[in-house]
Amino acid sequence: MSSGTSGRPGPKAYLLITLFALALVLFPFLFWYYTWFGRKLSDSEIDRYFADTSKPRHAQHALVQLGERLSRHQDVARWYPYVLQQAASPSLELRQTAAWIMGQDSRYTPFHDALLGLLHDSQPGVRRNAALGLAAFGDPAARSELTAMLRPFTIHAPTAGTLKYRLKLGDYVNPGTLISRIGNFEVRSPVPGEIRELDSRDGNPVKPGDPLADLSADPHHVWEALRALYLIGQPPDLEDVQRYTHPVPGMPESVARQAALTAGRIQARR
Repeated sequence: MSSGTSGRPGPKAYLLITLFALALVLFPFLFWYYTWFGRKLSDSEIDRYFADTSKPRHAQHALVQLGERLSRHQDVARWYPYVLQQAASPSLELRQTAAWIMGQDSRYTPFHDALLGLLHDSQPGVRRNAALGLAAFGDPAARSELTAMLRPFTIHAPTAGTLKYRLKLGDYVNPGTLISRIGNFEVRSPVPGEIRELDSRDGNPVKPGDPLADLSADPHHVWEALRALYLIGQPPDLEDVQRYTHPVPGMPESVARQAALTAGRIQARR
């Protein structure tokens, strides 16, 4: 046998293999860590994230962190101008998150004015957060959107073309779930809910505004709307509220309890 090398990797090769294996673990962790909205930010990082207009996720991360601080009753008023700025953003996620933040401080009048504007947003997720925020301000302008949260939601065709469904009856969807394609256009759900009805057939032509799918009301959204109507609901809202005072398939018991409380509070306002 030859007295030369045995063919085994040397120390340098073992080091390279170890570093490569570490990178396989470390890089995904770092990506998750720096994109996870639960990662706490320092004051200077919040300032920097709001200033970085090239990365909307940074602004959203900063907004979420403000919400966390507000829940702990910390003073974050110095960043309120940034929250108002994000409320006017072209980004759906930023407007939606800003609306959620503004509902957590009902003492700040500019938030009330901004929420009134967002109540007429083109996206239902933004309108719903705005309505919940306005209820915290005691503003009855939110009532129509809150009662809409208690009802089924219909997704309409945004464009004309040939329809191809991607889901079926009984499937549960979240915001952003692909419902169908119309030609090459993707139709995604703007709200959560269970698909209760498909309003057309695969291969059929549709035109803008045609109904595509009916979704059930989401249990969490129903519960939040009932809590908000406890504050501002009026007798005309009773029919929608009382629909949930008895057990409803797919709804937890907490919804029926909240509906009973809300209905009682509304009746006391008569």
